[in-house]
Amino acid sequence: MTSQEELNNCYDFVMKLIIESAKVIREAIQGGKCIETKAGDWDLVTQFDRKVEDILITGLAEEFPHHKFIGEETVSLTNNLPELTDDPTWIIDPIDGTTNFVHSFPHTCISVALAVNKKLEIGIVYNPVLEQMFTARRGQGAFLNGKSINSSKVEEVSQSLICIEASYATIEDIRDIILGRLEAFVTIAHGIRTLGSAALTLCHVAMGATEVYHTDNLMPWDVAAGVLIINEAGGVVIDTAGGGFNLMKPKVLAAGNNKLAQDIVELIKDADAKTYQKRLTLAQNKISTKVCTS
Repeated sequence: MTSQEELNNCYDFVMKLIIESAKVIREAIQGGKCIETKAGDWDLVTQFDRKVEDILITGLAEEFPHHKFIGEETVSLTNNLPELTDDPTWIIDPIDGTTNFVHSFPHTCISVALAVNKKLEIGIVYNPVLEQMFTARRGQGAFLNGKSINSSKVEEVSQSLICIEASYATIEDIRDIILGRLEAFVTIAHGIRTLGSAALTLCHVAMGATEVYHTDNLMPWDVAAGVLIINEAGGVVIDTAGGGFNLMKPKVLAAGNNKLAQDIVELIKDADAKTYQKRLTLAQNKISTKVCTS
């Protein structure tokens, strides 16, 4: 069990490390980067991702030797996602929005969360380029640069700005699903945006700048800090199918309020049903063509 005093110490210490490691991003964003790919051409990593993660994990491990870590670049080296236990666990994305970072697009950030007994206790998302510091502690509210933030109270999809992560449409197996959902959103919503950073987009939901964020295909480090920040700002994060959110297998539907979230769930279900019907029709047409030409 971690006491409030220990959590205060964790918060203060990691904040110093985040500010220190943010210098790496600030100094490197306009310069050259050594770029590698991981899961695909859309999944980039630079030497700076690894440098920031090393600063954070090394510093935290020295200060809190019994804590555990789930870090993006560390996991990518072993290709083994650790189990989330009751032990204090830091969940770290050293540079969320790496593609943005590579292109000097200023929406990129450090995302750090601390879970204890599988509950998120601390969430910090820092964009050092635009000087946006989003913070949250469980039960203590959410803040942007020290000022309290709250999620949107808009309940109608037609009055909502919806954020998605369009880059995953490059994955051929799920392209039609993503584009089908996009078509459903764009037909009704006020507007569609894609920011290229899950952590920052979650924070935009938390501050009421956008009503909805939806994307699947994420990992715990993409969302851990942002989920706590949204919850503390009065918003909700649920599974795409409408059930409870699973941090270790995140399919994200974040919204300013539950009514809007449930309406988006229904939109997604309808869009997916149409997509699967198109797939079925296409498959049947291919079979019919083979029979006719044999």
